[in-house]
Amino acid sequence: MKLGFVIDNRKCIGCHACTTACKSEHQVPVGVNRTWVKQVEKGVFPDTRRLFSVMRCNHCTDAPCVTICPTEALNTREDGIVDFDKDRCIGCKSCMQACPYDALYIDPETHTAAKCNYCAHRIDVGLEPACVNVCPEHAIISGDMDDPNTEIARLLAREPVKTRKPEKATKPNLFYIDADDASLIPSATAESNATLWGSQSLGVGHFAKEAEKLAFSNADIIAEAMKISGAYVADDGSEVKASKSIALLMNKGDAHRVYDTPGKGILWGWEVSGYVWTKAIAAGVFLVPFMAWLFIGIDIDTEVLLTVVGVGLVFLSLTGVLLVMDLDQPKRFFYVLLRPHFSSWLVKGGYTITAYGALLTIIAGLYWLELTSFLPVVFYITGFIAVLLAIYTAFLFAQAKGRDFWQSPTLAIHMLVHAVMAGAAVFMLAGDFLGLGADWSRFLVITMLVAISVNLFTMLMELTMTHPTKDAKSVVHMILEGRYKNKFWLGIILLGNIIPLFLLGWGGDGYTMTAIASILVLIGIYITEHVWIEAPQRISLR
Repeated sequence: MKLGFVIDNRKCIGCHACTTACKSEHQVPVGVNRTWVKQVEKGVFPDTRRLFSVMRCNHCTDAPCVTICPTEALNTREDGIVDFDKDRCIGCKSCMQACPYDALYIDPETHTAAKCNYCAHRIDVGLEPACVNVCPEHAIISGDMDDPNTEIARLLAREPVKTRKPEKATKPNLFYIDADDASLIPSATAESNATLWGSQSLGVGHFAKEAEKLAFSNADIIAEAMKISGAYVADDGSEVKASKSIALLMNKGDAHRVYDTPGKGILWGWEVSGYVWTKAIAAGVFLVPFMAWLFIGIDIDTEVLLTVVGVGLVFLSLTGVLLVMDLDQPKRFFYVLLRPHFSSWLVKGGYTITAYGALLTIIAGLYWLELTSFLPVVFYITGFIAVLLAIYTAFLFAQAKGRDFWQSPTLAIHMLVHAVMAGAAVFMLAGDFLGLGADWSRFLVITMLVAISVNLFTMLMELTMTHPTKDAKSVVHMILEGRYKNKFWLGIILLGNIIPLFLLGWGGDGYTMTAIASILVLIGIYITEHVWIEAPQRISLR
């Protein structure tokens, strides 16, 4: 059995009965929806058309939300329904990043993920989903697609259908008859704060707020229309001209949304940017002396070893704190380790963090017990785990299929280089206090110069290589020329890379220059992580 949906756009009248029935059936809170009707207008007046598209979970055969979920709160049933268990959800929002269709949300009452579950409780007792029952035009058809005798199977056999974002290879089981790309493709129309029924300018779910005054009121629409047409309101009847100009404003030829659900805001904010930064320091503070010991033969003396263990454990603890802070159900953080779903890189990362902390503790214990003969073996193991600690987030982001920019093959290199830069910066700052010799200083400067050069080259590759999707190209535009251009060119390129490169290459060997360069590098790494994490989330998935 393979259950699915067909939305027949030839019949849909945009009445929102499905939205209302879904809310009633599942007691969905105000501000979030499991199903909704997106409305798009296109054409040039008077030849215009309004498109209706029912949006919801696509119950994908290869559901990325199931793969990325760290606690198996999301699962695929034998009948193909992608269901969820709110009692296992930790509110990490990974599923929301993974879903290319923006089908999931954080319930503002339970603080756990939720979505359309095909009314599984009704299916189990032989009933149809609530939206199918209530649709007055029979525009929503459900059933077993593997059974040739069902209505849905017959429709799929004889009618041309479309799915949303087939390039994501999720194999969605929601099909549209007579669909228009202007409605199905999010980038075909810009997001709008103006809707027929209301909006929430600060987002919903994770950023749940009470409904606010419309950001784009009717008065604003009229004022903009008058501005376009040159009309003005007076007693001589020119207000008629103003009202006609509203049609001019709303029918300029470009497709635009007239009804949609409110945006969910930035799901992974400063906590995630901070955790990637602290994780880079925690990993790098071991990797740099490990490389010096492995490739140059520099001994790791007592002061360096204690710095590695102390700084590593402190920033590893901060990483854990920031991870827990980002959860909407922070009390359930231990589910990642005790109820793991091993296909998720969030779980693999959790075990990596735990293993790295344990290994640093073992190193300290061996030193304390004077069992130093065992240290080389432990160093090799810790070096491998430190590399994994630095890069595992790149694989987690790659599982977030909803964010095209994160699918970059260079992201792992990007994060590993940041770890090396962060580790070198820490030891440059602590060099005078640790009494590091000339060999150490020379190694740290060379390592930093090489790492900065590789970092610049990696960013060049990430931002100039051919991006296969419009969404990824839009993120690149935002970074280079849009809202993040100042942070990129001034904060990342100039402050975080070029100036440190100059200070270390031509500024002399004094501690002041290396300390300034190190601080700027650490600042630049954080700004980079902030931009790389936040910018892709500005792209609408609806």
